[in-house]
Amino acid sequence: MAKFLQQLLKINEPMFSIGIRQLEKATGSSGVDTRLIADITHKAHDIMRRLGLDPADSTGRELYQALNSSVKRGTFEKLLIGADYVMMSFVGEPVSFNLIDVIENAHHELTFEQRIVSHGQRSLRGEIVQRYLQHASVNETMALDVATETGLLPESDRLYKETEAAIKEYAPDTPYVLAIGDIFTDAFIKLREDKARIDIDPDGSKRLSMEFGSKPPYERVDIVQAVGPSPNAAVSFSRLGLQVSLLAYLGDDQPGKDSLAYLKNEGVDTSIMSVKPDTKSNYYYVLRYGADRTILVKNEDYDYVWREPASVPDWVYLSLISASAWPLHEDLLGYLKAHPDIKLAFQPGTFHFDWGVEKLRPIYERSYIVVMNREEAVLVTGKDHESIPDLINGLHALGPEIAIITDGPDGAYASDGNKISVMPNYPDPAPPLDRTGAGDAFASTVVAALALGETLETALAWAPINSMSVVQKLGAQAGLLPRSEVEQYLESAPDDYKAKEFNT
Repeated sequence: MAKFLQQLLKINEPMFSIGIRQLEKATGSSGVDTRLIADITHKAHDIMRRLGLDPADSTGRELYQALNSSVKRGTFEKLLIGADYVMMSFVGEPVSFNLIDVIENAHHELTFEQRIVSHGQRSLRGEIVQRYLQHASVNETMALDVATETGLLPESDRLYKETEAAIKEYAPDTPYVLAIGDIFTDAFIKLREDKARIDIDPDGSKRLSMEFGSKPPYERVDIVQAVGPSPNAAVSFSRLGLQVSLLAYLGDDQPGKDSLAYLKNEGVDTSIMSVKPDTKSNYYYVLRYGADRTILVKNEDYDYVWREPASVPDWVYLSLISASAWPLHEDLLGYLKAHPDIKLAFQPGTFHFDWGVEKLRPIYERSYIVVMNREEAVLVTGKDHESIPDLINGLHALGPEIAIITDGPDGAYASDGNKISVMPNYPDPAPPLDRTGAGDAFASTVVAALALGETLETALAWAPINSMSVVQKLGAQAGLLPRSEVEQYLESAPDDYKAKEFNT
């Protein structure tokens, strides 16, 4: 196993194989290296097939030319998401799938012999070290000492920092979004409908009911990592073709480590994520009854300190975050003041509504777009629930250029300040499985479309498609679509699926 990695990294250090064996022994021979190699091979073969190559008989030169061609066709970004440490060796000659390597090779029209693989090798070295450090049995000091001795942590890596700016130098037209908000792990518990029921109170409110003191069996449990309105939006942005970073706060426990690995695999930059030592990550229990859910929440205590991204984003997307995060908002406002060209998208969360309009007025005033549901718009504006124009105008009065109000089965209303449009929902191909994240999918897809230069009308057409797809699968992210699939659904949409001017 060590030989495979050694060929990719071109490390001639005799201690390399010994060092990997030491690290493996420290994990109780759990096969960290085997899983890493399997991940590399799986990702590489998947990309090769999507390039039209047969992994069984393609040469390194054929792969290299295909990767370069993907840059010229403009298809490389989505293709190479999560492949920063992926490499393949052909007769001892490594080829890198790292986005920056591929861009530089194509941009400079380098021959196969001249090809750059350094970014991929650097990322792979870091991935090896990170995977061993994440193992609960590994002593951090020992692991870092071994990594240094074996050539996995050269001084050049310690001083090197890959940033979004390095990519934007060669892909200047790809918008960059910074998403900010809390992150959770969800444990979805599917309740048996013969062991639970919904009771209705005299005021019409509903309650999930089970026999007190009993031990009711449940159908199944599913663990979904790295969720929350902002992480959901970040994954949505990435799949739709944007560059995206996430600023969220978590602990250094296994759920936190798993979330970071998941986001990285989804192409989300986690370099400014805040990890608090000796702290748990937010963990929610989602009780599923039919397509609806009741969520048991517990938010941990984090240090909500502003962390500036390596390069200036085109957009900032702000959503659900803790009640203790107000200082972060003040620092964010200062950052936005220093960078007036950044567009702020605001999808308020629970504590934003609790804080009230006056406290959040500077956020609303700085927002380019706000997205919320009808009941939330009533809470924010104080206007009549039955008057969409009053609700929309009330939101515009706070400052945003674009105001969007979602309204469940009745679709959504949107205004650019000149007219109000109403957009129907996209028809569900089957009854919804789980409605978690439908609103996040809608809001993030609207913002993604606008960031990509689409009109508000097109953004409104994209968003319900992603929401429809999300509710067909478990969790808030499994159904999020790439742009190509959104456009395919749009091509086959019913004739009446279009935004229309709202008439009072």
